[in-house]
Amino acid sequence: MSERPMTSRSGAIRFHDAGIVYPNGVVGMKDLDLEIQPGEFVVIVGSSGAGKSTLLRAINGLNTLTSGRVEINGEALNTGSTRQLRRVRKNIGMIFQDFRLVKRLSVMSNVLIGRLAHVPAWRSMLGLWPREDREIAADALKRVGITDKAWVKASQLSGGQQQRVGIARALAQQPAIILADEPVASLDPVTTHQIMRDLVRINRELGITTLVNLHFLDLAREYGDRIIGLRFGELVYDGSARTVTDEDFRDIYGRDLTADDVVEDEAVEGGEGGGE
Repeated sequence: MSERPMTSRSGAIRFHDAGIVYPNGVVGMKDLDLEIQPGEFVVIVGSSGAGKSTLLRAINGLNTLTSGRVEINGEALNTGSTRQLRRVRKNIGMIFQDFRLVKRLSVMSNVLIGRLAHVPAWRSMLGLWPREDREIAADALKRVGITDKAWVKASQLSGGQQQRVGIARALAQQPAIILADEPVASLDPVTTHQIMRDLVRINRELGITTLVNLHFLDLAREYGDRIIGLRFGELVYDGSARTVTDEDFRDIYGRDLTADDVVEDEAVEGGEGGGE
C-alpha cells in the first residue's frame, strides 16, 4: 500500500496557555496547556459545550486562538497566513459526525476529494486524477473494507458505510493527524464498535496521531490510550484510559453518570445499517 513516510516529529501537537473567547463572550477554551505526542490515540470527553469541538477546530485553524498559541510539529500555527493554513490542513484529516459526503458522487469520487490539496485544480475539476492518486484512494478504501462499494453512489450507503468513506477520504490525504469529531454519534451500537476498531487499527498500522471526540464513556475506556477531559473549556483530566474511574468521569461532567453516557451492548441487533 502507498503509506505516508513517517518522521519522528510528524503529528506532534502542542497548546501553550491557549484560549478562545467567542465574539458573544462565551469561553470556548481557557488557559489550555496540552501536548499530544506523535502517533498517540487520544479520546476527548466532556459535556456538550465543554470545548471538545473547539479544541479540534483550533488544531486545523478553523477556530482562531484569542490568547496563547498552538504548534503543529513545532511550528506555531498562524491563522493569518493562508499559505501556512493550507499546508497544515493538507496534513490533517477530518472525520465528521454527519459524514460530509457528496451524496450524488460515487464512493471513489468522494475519497478522491481527499487528494484535492495534492493535485492541480484543473485535474480535479475534469476528473483527470493521476494514477498515483487513484491508487492511494483505492488503498484507503481497502483499509476500511469497502472496496466493493467504490463505484456505488454515496447516497446508497448505510450510515456505517458512509462513515467508512469519510475515514477513507481522510486517509487519502496521507495525513500526519486525524481529527474525528463525534464520529459514531449517529450510528447503532454494533457499527459504532466497528468504526472505533477501524480507527484504532489505522492508528496502530500507520502511526497517525488520532484525536477522537466522544460522548460515550465506555468507548473512551475501551478504545482510548489516553483520555482528555474538558469542562467549560478547561482541561480537568488528562490520564490513561486504563486507570480512569467513574469518579473521574463525574468530575469531568460535573454530575452523576447515566445510561445515556454509555453505548448499548455491542451484541444487540442493528448491525451494519446505522444511520439509515
